[in-house]
Amino acid sequence: MFPSSLLPPDVDISKESYIIETTNSHMPKKEIHPQYFPNSKISCSCGNSFNIGSTKESMEIEVCSACHSFYTGKEKMVDAMGQVQKFKERLSKKQSSKKK
Repeated sequence: MFPSSLLPPDVDISKESYIIETTNSHMPKKEIHPQYFPNSKISCSCGNSFNIGSTKESMEIEVCSACHSFYTGKEKMVDAMGQVQKFKERLSKKQSSKKK
């Protein structure tokens, strides 16, 4: 428990009601928190799936630790709406115009 020197002098920690009051004071309020699912199914676009605790029953994600370049050590470009292809086309046009 607590060292008696840290408590105010009028608090009697030997009472059982004090222990119950202090432990219940840290409980979350009822009916204001979302439902918690201890085994939520997470599915990644790479095909990996795993279970975690979450407030959603299932989730579909784009990148996970099995396919993220930081964890795999392999560089992977994520193409957002053809931006990578557009960049490569502009780059090839600039390189071809420099050769002329």
